[in-house]
Amino acid sequence: MLRSLCLVMLLLVAPFSSVHAMDKITHQRLMAAINGDHRGEDAKARDAARHPHDTLEFLGFTTDMTVVEIWPGGGWYTEILGPALAEEGKLYAAHFEPNSNLGFVKRSYAGFLNKLAASPELYKTTTITHFDFPHAVDIAPLGSADLVLTFRNVHNWMSDLFHKGGFERQAFALFYDTLKPGGILGVVEHRWPDDEAQDPKARNGYVSEAEVIALAKRAGFEFVGKSEVNANPKDTKDHPRGVWTLPPGFALGDEDREKYAAIGESDRMTLKFRKPE
Repeated sequence: MLRSLCLVMLLLVAPFSSVHAMDKITHQRLMAAINGDHRGEDAKARDAARHPHDTLEFLGFTTDMTVVEIWPGGGWYTEILGPALAEEGKLYAAHFEPNSNLGFVKRSYAGFLNKLAASPELYKTTTITHFDFPHAVDIAPLGSADLVLTFRNVHNWMSDLFHKGGFERQAFALFYDTLKPGGILGVVEHRWPDDEAQDPKARNGYVSEAEVIALAKRAGFEFVGKSEVNANPKDTKDHPRGVWTLPPGFALGDEDREKYAAIGESDRMTLKFRKPE
C-alpha cells in the first residue's frame, strides 16, 4: 500500500514520461541488495528516510546499466548499487581524491576501500574512480554512462566551508560529458525553499531546486521531472547548525536531540535530467 501511494505521488509531481515501472529482474535484484546481510542495521534504518527503491525507480535505474555514483562517502548507496549491478551492469564509484591532506577525506576513502575489499563478490563490477577539481576528474570514460547519481553533494561543491568548493558548474559539465546521449542525471539534495533567499555558498547545506535546475540546464541537460519521494515537510530549515543539526549528523549532540529526531532527516529534492540524444 505504501509503495503504491508513493507511485501515485510521483505521477502527480512528474511528467508521465519520466516515470518508468521497474522491470521484475531489476526489482528483485534491487530488493535483494537492500535487504542483504552485508548492510548493517544502522544503514537499513535509514531506508525509511532515503527511500532507495523508489528513488532509483523514479530515476529509471536498471541492473544492466553503467552507473556513476559521485562522492559515495561511506558507501550507503554503494552497498545497494554495487550488488544490484554485479551481474549485468557496471558501477563507477567516483570517490574523493586519495592524496588529499584533509583528515576527513582520508578516513572516508580508507573506510570505503575496506568496505569493498570485505565483500569482493558483491562489488565485482564496481570500479573506484576519483572526483575532485581541478586534479582528479576521471569519474568514468566520457560518453559511457547510462546514469550519473549524486546524493546530497551539490551544496559541498558550492560551499567554501567544505574542501575547496566553487566547482558546481564544472561538476555538472563533467556529468554531461560522461553520460551517453539520452543518459540520465539524478540529483538528490537538501532543499531550500526560496531561490532568492538561498545562500549562494550553501553554507547551511541547503540548495534551492531552481539553482540545481539552472546548473543542469546550463550544462546542456533537459529537465525531465521531479519526485517528492524524499520530501520531509517537518523540516523547517532554520536549524542552528544548518542541515547537520538534523539526523543522522546531530551536530548539537544531545542538545534538543529528541526535537531533531522527531523532525527526521532533511527535506530533499529528487530531480531527473536527461542528456539530449
